[in-house]
Amino acid sequence: MKFSNLLIKWYLQNKRDLPWRSTTNPYPIWLSEIMLQQTRVAQGTPYFLAFTTAFPTVFDLAAASEEEVLKLWQGLGYYSRARNLHKTAQYVASELSGVFPPTYNELLKLKGVGEYTAAAIASFSYNEVVPVVDGNVFRVLSRYFDVETDIALASAKKEFAALAFELMPKDNPATFNQAIMEFGALQCVPKSPNCSICVFNDSCAALQKNKVDQLPVKSKKVKVRNRYFNYLVVEDENENTVIQKRTSKGIWQNLYEFPVIETDKVEDYEYVYGQVQQNFFKDNDVVSFIGYNEESIIHKLSHQHLYIKFWKVSLKGTVENGINNEVLKTFPFPIVIHNFIEKE
Repeated sequence: MKFSNLLIKWYLQNKRDLPWRSTTNPYPIWLSEIMLQQTRVAQGTPYFLAFTTAFPTVFDLAAASEEEVLKLWQGLGYYSRARNLHKTAQYVASELSGVFPPTYNELLKLKGVGEYTAAAIASFSYNEVVPVVDGNVFRVLSRYFDVETDIALASAKKEFAALAFELMPKDNPATFNQAIMEFGALQCVPKSPNCSICVFNDSCAALQKNKVDQLPVKSKKVKVRNRYFNYLVVEDENENTVIQKRTSKGIWQNLYEFPVIETDKVEDYEYVYGQVQQNFFKDNDVVSFIGYNEESIIHKLSHQHLYIKFWKVSLKGTVENGINNEVLKTFPFPIVIHNFIEKE
C-alpha cells in the first residue's frame, strides 16, 4: 500500500541512530521501552546507556538492590516503572532462565508491560505481526485518515490498532512500527508540524481539510492536585542530617526525603516553626530555624503540583541515625530533593 511504502521509505532516510535499534535482543528493547514511557528520547537515552553499562544483562539487573536501581533511575520520574522493571528482571532471571517470553500475549503477563510495550518487544525482537499504538500512532493515523474518534476513550486503542494492522506489511512489522512512531516523533509532531515538507502532503486528509491542529481528538482533562511540602533539613553538632524512606503508595514510593510537614496551603515561618517545636526533634533543642527558599519551588508531576520549601533546622547535640553529607548522596531521592542537596 502507498501509505506503508512511503512511510518506510521516509523512515529509512530519516531515522535517528538510537542505541536500542541496533539489536533484536529483547532485554535492551524492553529496557528502552519502559524508560521511554512518559519520557523524551533525548532525556531517556543517557539513562538507557547508564543502565546497560551497570546491568549489561537481565541477570545483572535482577541481582541489583532496589536502591541501586532507584538511584540510577533518579530524575526519570514515574518511579513505579523502575520498581516494576526490577521485579520483572528478577522474574525473568529466576523463573524464565533469563529468556523473555517470545509472544505478545505472554509478554503482557510481565509486571509493568502493557499493550504498547508488549507489541513493541514482540515486533522488534520476534517480528510478530502486532501493531504498536502510542501517542505518535494516534496522531499520525488520525490526521492522515481524518479519524475523529476521541483517543481518551478505552475503545480508541482497539480501533487504531485495527487500522495500523491493516496498513502493516505482514512480512516487515518491526520496521513499520518503528517508522510510524518515528514519523510522529520527528515529522507529524503535536504542534505546528511542517506539512510543506511532509511526504504525505498530497494525501493527508487532515491537511486537505485544514484540520491538522484539531486532530487527534482528546477530551479528558487530568485533574491536578496541589500539595504543599515543607522539608526539614536537619544539621546537628556533628553536621549530620536525617532522612526517611517514603514507604506508602503514591508518589516517590521507596525513595528518600528529609522529614516533611505537609500542609493545606503555603505556610509561613511561624506556622512551620510551631509545628517543628510541637512535633519534631523532642530529644534535641532547636538552635536555629531558617528558610532556604522564600518562594516555593513548584515541582510539576502529571497529576500533582508540589509546592516545596526547605527549612534548615540546627539542633543541639547529635541526632539518632544521623548521616553525613557523603553518605546522604548515595541514597535515591526525588529529583527536586537531589537538586537541592547538590546545590547546597
